[in-house]
Amino acid sequence: MKINRKILKRYNKSGFTTLRKSEMTAEGFNPKFFTHYWKNRKGEVYLFVYEYGFLSTRNNGKEKYVLVTWQDYMARNLT
Repeated sequence: MKINRKILKRYNKSGFTTLRKSEMTAEGFNPKFFTHYWKNRKGEVYLFVYEYGFLSTRNNGKEKYVLVTWQDYMARNLT
């Protein structure tokens, strides 16, 4: 989890970023290691490594991760 958190922190400086999965996995990111999850109103499940989260998605035929930072409103909707 230490490596995952380090990678998420490095790529998500703005609080919301989209990045190719291949970039993160090349650096050692493993999506199987996470601390908790959060489901939004659309039913999408974000996996978190402490305060940094990611959502697996496909955009223009490419596998990507949407990276987010934990927000206070998410605590009200914990699953």
